[in-house]
Amino acid sequence: MIIISNVTYPPESTREIANRYLKAPALPDYIKKKGPYISAGQESGMHSITYYELENHRLAEGLQAIADSLAVYFGVPGYRYDIKPYFELEEGLSILGL
Repeated sequence: MIIISNVTYPPESTREIANRYLKAPALPDYIKKKGPYISAGQESGMHSITYYELENHRLAEGLQAIADSLAVYFGVPGYRYDIKPYFELEEGLSILGL
């Protein structure tokens, strides 16, 4: 399974985001991280997407670890994030009872 975090913040907060990123704690070894991948837009500001891969049985603790790593940025003006788990098709169908 994967978890995707979406982060947005205004361009004026980029320096503070970068400083905190360099000081953020490492994720546990059971989480494979890809990213962050960054894009920018004049109206939408900065947007970052990160993919985390982990085993299904680690979902609860993985979500907590990722949330803790994103909490490092609390207090940065305009910082917002969301975290969503995504299941492989077969897993998703079984969750729906199919």
